[in-house]
Amino acid sequence: MTPLSRRGLLRTAVATALAAPAAGFLAQRASAGGPQQPKAAGLPLKIVNNSGAYDNGSVHVYIVGNDGTHQCYVTPGGELKQVQLSDNGPDGFTDYAIPLTGTETTVQLPQMSGRIYIACGEKLKFKAVDGGQGAALAYPAGWVESDPNYPVVHDCAEFTHKNGAMYCNTTMVDMFSVPLAIGLKGDKDQTTGTLKPGARARVFDQVRSADGFSKLVVDDKRVIAPGHGIGSGLFADDYFAPYIDEVWSAYAGKDLKVTTNAGTFTGRVSGDTLSFSGPAQVSFRKPTTKDVLFCDGALAAPNDGTTGPVAAVLGAAFNRTTLLTTAEQPTTDPAGFYQGDRTHHYAKAMHAATEDGKAYGFAFDDVAGFASYIEDGAAREMTLTLTPFE
Repeated sequence: MTPLSRRGLLRTAVATALAAPAAGFLAQRASAGGPQQPKAAGLPLKIVNNSGAYDNGSVHVYIVGNDGTHQCYVTPGGELKQVQLSDNGPDGFTDYAIPLTGTETTVQLPQMSGRIYIACGEKLKFKAVDGGQGAALAYPAGWVESDPNYPVVHDCAEFTHKNGAMYCNTTMVDMFSVPLAIGLKGDKDQTTGTLKPGARARVFDQVRSADGFSKLVVDDKRVIAPGHGIGSGLFADDYFAPYIDEVWSAYAGKDLKVTTNAGTFTGRVSGDTLSFSGPAQVSFRKPTTKDVLFCDGALAAPNDGTTGPVAAVLGAAFNRTTLLTTAEQPTTDPAGFYQGDRTHHYAKAMHAATEDGKAYGFAFDDVAGFASYIEDGAAREMTLTLTPFE
């Protein structure tokens, strides 16, 4: 598992969740030590505004996360500071915004795990709250209408910077709003996340026109991922039920083979359980639509080297709707993904939109390497670019 796999993230639709949706990931993956201790030199992070829709004065950057001990944020000068309850201003919210200062705004990125939020037009409202063991942050939940950040056009990229290595990705697991591309220079030059010309509008149009998905489009602000749409009544909680039933019926009469680093597992359905033999005995109860979309519940992936990897492959196959076309997983030809009317049209639209065909449309999208994720063990520079809205 890569250090930035979405499988480690804790996601929630609750607007006031502490350090959500990335608390577990940040705490597990970041380096230890308080933010006031001397750190290795930061990694230059360049922010470039090529949006064409917002000038620099209307774009606000936030770097928030965890250093392994404390929840923290990065100042415009590249200083890592621990979140304090006293950071809340008269309006009840912090102001950790980093302004854009020119064609390229460079911030020194300390060792930490976290998110780089981009807000367009208005600032985001991060609230410092009592986390029980120190101050924590309530992160934006743009899929919750009552969230104070719901009116703000915003998005984020995720990263872990540790011991000279950088692991980073763009993400659409929760929602899509701002087109972002990341570049990484180190042992090699890499980019991912870049949208094709006009692709932002096409994503909105394609999701809006897909049967059952139209309510996930919020004006021109964002498209909400269908899993979160279930929680807000915007998406049917039984959408995948017919497909799940077909899969269960199919593998009651034939074997399903799943290959992971541990070897090949062979599974059959009996009743409500899909059981595998092979390198280990693992089993899964029949998932719900919510389980499929969040890659959780019946498809939860523990970090155990056996059940977890099989769950990841199954989750990807359900979301890509490839389980009825091949009994050997994972499949690696994207031409076979998202076929048929009842599929994950949100993830389908996101993958069609990017130049490299990669996106994080659901949590197991890194199976077979289709996530918008890059890493470098000797990173020298990272660039986050707001690409054209049109």
